[in-house]
Amino acid sequence: MGKFKSSLTAMAVVVALGACSEQKAPENTSTEMQKEAVSEQAQFENVLLQEFKGPYGGVPAFDKMNLKDLKPALEQAMALNLKEIEAIANNEAPPTFENVIVEMERAGAELGRVFTYYGIWSANKSSPEFREIQAEMSPKMSAFFTQITQNEKLFERVKAVYESEELKNLTAEEQRITWMTYNGFARNGATLDDEAKKRYAEINKELATLHTKFSSNILADEENYVTYITEDQLDGLPDSFVKAAKAAAESRGESGKYAITNTRSSMDPFLTYSTNRELREKVWRTYYNRGDNADDFDNNAIIKRILTLRDERVELLGYENYAQWRLEDRMAKNPENAMDLMMKVWPAAIARVEEEVADMQAIADAEGADITIAPWDYRFYAEKVRQAKYDLDSNEVKQYLQLDKLREAMFYVAGRLFNFNFTPVEEGKVPVFHDDVKVWEVTDKDSGEHIGLWYLDPFSRKGKRSGAWATTYRSYTTFDGKKTVLSSNNSNFVKGAEGEATLISFDDAETYFHEFGHALHFLASDVKYPSSHSGVRDYTEFQSQLLERWLTTDEVINQFLVHHETGEPIPAELVEKIKKASTFNEGFKTTEYMASAIMDLKYHTTDPSKIEPDAFERDELTKLGMPEEIVMRHRSPHFGHVFSGEGYAAAYYGYMWAEVLTADAAEAFMEAPGGFYDKEVGDRLVKYLFAVRNAMDPAEAYRKFRGRDAEVDALMRDRGFPIPSSTEE
Repeated sequence: MGKFKSSLTAMAVVVALGACSEQKAPENTSTEMQKEAVSEQAQFENVLLQEFKGPYGGVPAFDKMNLKDLKPALEQAMALNLKEIEAIANNEAPPTFENVIVEMERAGAELGRVFTYYGIWSANKSSPEFREIQAEMSPKMSAFFTQITQNEKLFERVKAVYESEELKNLTAEEQRITWMTYNGFARNGATLDDEAKKRYAEINKELATLHTKFSSNILADEENYVTYITEDQLDGLPDSFVKAAKAAAESRGESGKYAITNTRSSMDPFLTYSTNRELREKVWRTYYNRGDNADDFDNNAIIKRILTLRDERVELLGYENYAQWRLEDRMAKNPENAMDLMMKVWPAAIARVEEEVADMQAIADAEGADITIAPWDYRFYAEKVRQAKYDLDSNEVKQYLQLDKLREAMFYVAGRLFNFNFTPVEEGKVPVFHDDVKVWEVTDKDSGEHIGLWYLDPFSRKGKRSGAWATTYRSYTTFDGKKTVLSSNNSNFVKGAEGEATLISFDDAETYFHEFGHALHFLASDVKYPSSHSGVRDYTEFQSQLLERWLTTDEVINQFLVHHETGEPIPAELVEKIKKASTFNEGFKTTEYMASAIMDLKYHTTDPSKIEPDAFERDELTKLGMPEEIVMRHRSPHFGHVFSGEGYAAAYYGYMWAEVLTADAAEAFMEAPGGFYDKEVGDRLVKYLFAVRNAMDPAEAYRKFRGRDAEVDALMRDRGFPIPSSTEE
């Protein structure tokens, strides 16, 4: 999700402190340092360190990446970056924005390039050999970043710029990145005494190891636990799913069988359509027990240790709990505000679940099933309710949701809103890391100006982490010469049988649009400095969530939702059913997500000594009145957002925070004369919500778009929930 721009906390720190974009050598270091840098650059034999070459401003050499080069590349890049940092810290000239902040933005080019390849191995091409390197290098990278954040001379120079008279004469973007740089140091141990700094570094190092182990354990369970079924166990499953499952089994050397892989994109449709309740339970348990199998890959002890270390670390900084520290510079500001939003929505969500379960139970009883609805029944009977209430068959809808056509639909929306044109890049012109990956050039429709490239890696395979995410291999900057964008979307769709269209569910289609929203956020950026790309976590999901709304616009439906066999457009009556059922199953979707988000906040506001993860999850959900028929979207032992790194830790609520913004912004389009393609509102969307990235405070940017702050009532209306009386005027 994304959800997602990088699975590495380390990368986020580089963006904030060392600038991962393409940069030249520092211009105001000593002549000797410049010569040394040029000499080292010339000696780069390791392809992972080399500047991107070829067309489009240079592209990653994915065709030449070799795992044996990774460790030496990381070590050399970190050493080079530390030299740059030392030069900035020891510069005898008075500290200025140019010789401190800009030089830090410029530093770390080699490391940024290495991280591009590291990210591919981590997310798209993982292997036992890579995971060994990852386990070895994660604590070393943590120590490296700590060495930068605890560089006293560097911090003093950053602080001097932050507190200088010069600051008020800088541009708004320059003032903001100066604040972010100072904040990055101050909030990460720069102000501590020597003993506390030492402990802080030790904690970071151990956390890096634990985050990596947690992630590796999940991937191991996803690879190791595949459910194979036989032909007599296929009842209820759509043909497209059966063909894909057969291909998945064959690719694993299990000819004649059908593979239900341990990923959401395989589990979800199986639970929706399989008539075999015993198998549904098996697949459900296999999926939701990832990281919780009391074996070598069990994550419960790791969770407790992570929480203990995080709590100790923020205590060194003077905070009561991890969530308080984490949310201080987010839109929510503190955990109380985040939890308050959740609690406004939670009662309506679980009340809706009660209604949904009652409808399901009624159908089960009428069919003589003699069961009580259990979690592995929810999707199956929800589909029956959908058909009964709205005469809407998800599988019928799926026949009109072709992956390639949906991609064309996304390009259409990007053209209307952003004036972008997507042209396929000739195969072989740009290196890719797998045959499934395709590349498009993005240009301005009017001027033909090159904007960047868009890489797409859509299909599930062994070694690729589950879920969907977006990332960049290079971000747009102008401070050191214009750099264009290399953006990427990654999914785990089950590939259709040879020669046949890949069909996906409506939920998956929304996710496809969602992740493309992240890519558009990268491609539309109009900022000067790398640090302006660092996101505010409870805001960065907003733009991508908003883009989901264009999937159901008439322009998209009428042009791109066509039957995969006949080419006929989706019937108007089926579209009407989809729209009528738009808030169907909203209780399930909201509750499974919010349970994870609430538990995340509870984990990070509770004394870790009182937490035993398995019992804590169960007990806290019971106190919340969690419906027995639903489980957390991400159960604690595989909650990678929170325990594989720190990007979403104490911040998973951010999706809901962003949903409030999304619902409110969508109403701005609905109220406009041109609807979702209104030119004036669309221009404000691009200018204030996409192009500005983090060069402006998100709250200010949203007010410039909407003319006011977002209102939670819009979310309640959007989900078909009653508006709480406390918010009614």
